[in-house]
Amino acid sequence: MLFSFNDQLSKNLIPYDFDFNLALFDNDFKVISPELFLVLSTISLLVYGVIGSTSQKKNYPILVSNLAWLAQQAIFFTIILISNNPLTHGVIFYNSLVVDDFTLFFKIVVLCGAFFSILISLDYIKKEGLNLFEFIILILLSTCSMLFLISSLDFISMYLAIEFQSLCFYVMAALKRNSEFSTEAGLKYFLLGAFSSGILLFGCSLIYGFTGVTNFSELGKIFTYFGEPGLRGCELGMIFILVGFLFKLTAVPFHMWAPDVYEGAPTSVTAFFSIAPKVSVLAVFVKLFFSGFYDFMIPWQTVCILSSLASMIWGSLAAMSQNKIKRLLAFSSIGHIGYMLIGICCGTVEGLQALFIYLVIYIVITVNLFAIVLTPLTRDFTHSLQRVKYTTDFAQLGKTNTILAITLTVTMFSIAGIPPLAGFYSKAYLFFAAMSSSQYLLALVGVITSVISCFYYIRIVKIMYFEASSGASYAEQKHRMGQKERRFSHISKSTSIPLGITFFIILFFMIYPSPLYLACHKAALAICL
Repeated sequence: MLFSFNDQLSKNLIPYDFDFNLALFDNDFKVISPELFLVLSTISLLVYGVIGSTSQKKNYPILVSNLAWLAQQAIFFTIILISNNPLTHGVIFYNSLVVDDFTLFFKIVVLCGAFFSILISLDYIKKEGLNLFEFIILILLSTCSMLFLISSLDFISMYLAIEFQSLCFYVMAALKRNSEFSTEAGLKYFLLGAFSSGILLFGCSLIYGFTGVTNFSELGKIFTYFGEPGLRGCELGMIFILVGFLFKLTAVPFHMWAPDVYEGAPTSVTAFFSIAPKVSVLAVFVKLFFSGFYDFMIPWQTVCILSSLASMIWGSLAAMSQNKIKRLLAFSSIGHIGYMLIGICCGTVEGLQALFIYLVIYIVITVNLFAIVLTPLTRDFTHSLQRVKYTTDFAQLGKTNTILAITLTVTMFSIAGIPPLAGFYSKAYLFFAAMSSSQYLLALVGVITSVISCFYYIRIVKIMYFEASSGASYAEQKHRMGQKERRFSHISKSTSIPLGITFFIILFFMIYPSPLYLACHKAALAICL
């Protein structure tokens, strides 16, 4: 394209007063200035943490809280830079990265998810004794890689960003070095993640071998010209890439690592895994398959439909037998990935818009849930602390902390899809988009599995209000413990702020949903047009 432009310019087909600069990366660094700011901020915080925590003069201070607040400021200023960047549309670095309304939307969602992940983890880190400032640095580094992954328009930049974020995740899962469960989670995640990355890379290499290009848009042009029968070999490469993405998204049947990793990793790490990474992977997944492989829609749509059905069914059925809260949330997230795949299977603007709305509401609900799970339990007249590990740990929460119980009740009703809460609207919009695309089976199974999921979501509400711990009545347990009753400790300000914000969104989303609908519609149009 560059040579043809120069030929036209030399033949006077384009006027000389046309403002065009052929300088190398002339405006490219201006476009990615928010990402560069976050990268430089992360490096500065890393240097500050290494030098400050090893200072003998300062008596080796613990800098986790300081770094956490500085990291949140860096993320906040990055959001401001992205929102006010004058260069909002274009392809940069020789078609390696792209910026448009789609990338702007997903970058803001990722940054907000990372911001709230750090915020709800502050109290947990302090009381659990995880005096590792590297946790905050790893969150920032993985967030940087997610921003570049969302902007990727090339197989090379996409794979580098995926590997960068995956390396951070492997270390984060095994961060609690004195816990064998955390070490097992990190090792299992590393082995299976490396396997999935190899499958993804093999698919990319097959596509490059058959076409000679790595750019998503160029692939779309080639497939449009030759058609599906002309490039049968590319279909195999596309299937390998699809399997790699489904593994990253924890979709059935590539979900086997998620429950064990979610349970073994520290709870703050599990919260981050549930909130941020799925956003970036879904973004590049949608971009690749709607711009590069749209002419292969029948094969990848079939795989996505089967995976969506299996994820919804298995996620809802497997979660019914779970007593541990993190495994329950892991299988719940597998089921929600099945719902999100419905929007991709539609192949329409309405389907993508429904997917983006569902994704945002799911992140809001997940932040609220993990903010409660990260709140410590305590007993009266003692100083022992323990974390919420089992669903029965919520017993008598309705009597010991009424406000927290009401918050969790509303959140559970919302994630189950009960009107008029935010979760109901996101699911309804998704099912209507599926029916408008003639995906009646997906909509039917989605409704049925939503009804099934009400069992284990509302069971937690029942435990909070109508059950006593260890199967004893409330009065008997209180007498047996010598007036020492289990209750949640005082909720810190860093946890109460995200709890209040997410509770407000869940409860009052129905009143004014237009801003989110418009933002999602613009993002969907940026992909489809």
